[in-house]
Amino acid sequence: MAPVVLALRRSEHLFRTQLVLTGQHGELVDEVLSLFHLEPEFDLELMQHSQTLSQFTARSLTALTDLFNRERPDLILVEGDTTTVFAASLAAFYQAIKVGHVEAGLRTLDKANPFPEEINRRLTGVLADLHFAPTQEARQNLLREFIPDSQIFVTGNPVIDALLMTRENARGVALEQFPFLNSGLRTVLVTAHRRENHGEPLARICGAVALLTEQFEDVQVIWPVHPNPQVFEAVHRLLADKPRIHLVDPIGYCAFVGVMDISTIILTDSGGVQEEAPALGRPVLVMRETTERPEGVSSGTVKLIGTAGADILKQASLLLTDDEAYARMANAVCPYGDGKAAERIAAAMRDYWGLPIDAASPALL
Repeated sequence: MAPVVLALRRSEHLFRTQLVLTGQHGELVDEVLSLFHLEPEFDLELMQHSQTLSQFTARSLTALTDLFNRERPDLILVEGDTTTVFAASLAAFYQAIKVGHVEAGLRTLDKANPFPEEINRRLTGVLADLHFAPTQEARQNLLREFIPDSQIFVTGNPVIDALLMTRENARGVALEQFPFLNSGLRTVLVTAHRRENHGEPLARICGAVALLTEQFEDVQVIWPVHPNPQVFEAVHRLLADKPRIHLVDPIGYCAFVGVMDISTIILTDSGGVQEEAPALGRPVLVMRETTERPEGVSSGTVKLIGTAGADILKQASLLLTDDEAYARMANAVCPYGDGKAAERIAAAMRDYWGLPIDAASPALL
């Protein structure tokens, strides 16, 4: 969202933009705020150790309702599919405040996969008044749900804006933080944290990663391990003593962009990485049964491989041994935007309210 906030704040004569944090992942958020020179107006400090989804939903709904009641915004912007996105949208709806949904229209059509993100974004789609879809396929999903076409704007995803704004310095930041990335070995980046992959699927992923480094002596793995105990404890128990597997704490945004850029291939169950890595020309193997980003699969930048250990090992090995297979994925066109999504979102909001539109604003996709 940083590029969107920056774009709106460049139009201070038209918009008064306030940035709200829920207070999760404090250190990582602080790093992003510093990177993009942003200062939040509000931090709700809602993070509590081991809180359930129900507890967080209730607490965030109450806190955001109180905030919206005090500030009375004309519109709130939410991004993606987190529980915060749904709670903020519902709180705004209860007070007749308009909702703009950035990254709208992503669907797997399986309400349990990913959990709870698929339901969060579907419910937000029902509550939203403006839908900023990253792709034409996302727009079609919204039209099938009877969202009026006049409320849908195909903008690209501002995650690509943020990536391109950061890339120039990111490699240096990553190498300074993780000197082993400069060892001459090929690097495989792994991220896995989705709730549907907890338990046996995560164990299979760990087993495949261990076998990969055994079979390829010139390969090292960097795995930023999610702090969720169900992830952290399992990954460290299964991989902590394995050579050339580096289990590290969660990585700040700029360094993570650098790690992606340095990596040869990426194994992930993340949604955002499916968009970011293709923009860097890095093949992505998605360790999930479904994806809400089928454009990457269609374009050839992403391959959906599930969580079976044999499949993970086979597909990763193919990319590490077959130059043609690697090139097909690495050179495919990223379908998620051109780095101008935030400008399009700001222009669409000006158009919505009948405000002047800059002639230089990029056209919708």
